[in-house]
Amino acid sequence: MAIFVKDPAALVDYAVDWTAGYLVNQTITSSAWRVVPDGAGTIVVEAQSIEPGRTTATLSGGRNGCLYHVTNTVGTSDGRTDERTLVVRVEDR
Repeated sequence: MAIFVKDPAALVDYAVDWTAGYLVNQTITSSAWRVVPDGAGTIVVEAQSIEPGRTTATLSGGRNGCLYHVTNTVGTSDGRTDERTLVVRVEDR
């Protein structure tokens, strides 16, 4: 599993590509992001978007030295749901 590195002061877009054979003749109709662990000083989802076959979240914050799981759950036009988790480590860069 890949680990993404983010500076605590950075405001960065992270994306999930859902086109790898999964969304044939389907579209993403909903997208929700959650961060674990949550609480004071955690990574914050500042904005999110849905594009054809792709979801994006703009992330800010996080505590230096901490590891976060950022999970994107999507709903599709045929009523299915799926999720992908990004692992983000916060480090001063």
